[in-house]
Amino acid sequence: MTYTELNKGVKGKLNSLLNVIMDLKKCCNHPYLFENAIPTEVQTPQQRLSHIVSSSGKLMLLDKLLDRMKADGNRVLIFSQMVRVLDLLADYLILKKWNFQRLDGSTRKDLRTAAMEHYNAPGSEDFVFLLSTRAGGLGINLATADTVVIFDSDWNPQNDLQAEARAHRIGQKNVRMMLSCCC
Repeated sequence: MTYTELNKGVKGKLNSLLNVIMDLKKCCNHPYLFENAIPTEVQTPQQRLSHIVSSSGKLMLLDKLLDRMKADGNRVLIFSQMVRVLDLLADYLILKKWNFQRLDGSTRKDLRTAAMEHYNAPGSEDFVFLLSTRAGGLGINLATADTVVIFDSDWNPQNDLQAEARAHRIGQKNVRMMLSCCC
């Protein structure tokens, strides 16, 4: 299939190659990223958690990793390109009853600082810090984390390396580990 064929309109709408690629990226991340994919039937929190996890291979892997990391006392940064993925991960963490902080492009500067201070505070109960790769890439020091998970890699690998550097700062005392859950 050629670029021209991929860029032909569908039912009057332009379905560009970039849109196709973004839809494929959503498929790889989680089906709940598509409209009407979230089940509407009433579920218990445990059923909802089970369905969120079992609907995505990436989240199934992340769930197993996070269970092990939580038991081992690790502190984790999870980066994603998509804010909707962060929303989904926040729902997952709430259902798991794990404390977390979050930062994305819509986070005000004062709340950004407060979230970092809360996560880095001695004795903090926060297990995970959710960050959008672009918003969490500059001016952030989260050296109390020892694990970085890149949920979906950026097209530019330098952006992922910059995100990883949020945990690797002066004062880092724990062994640093980076995981990538990309396709």
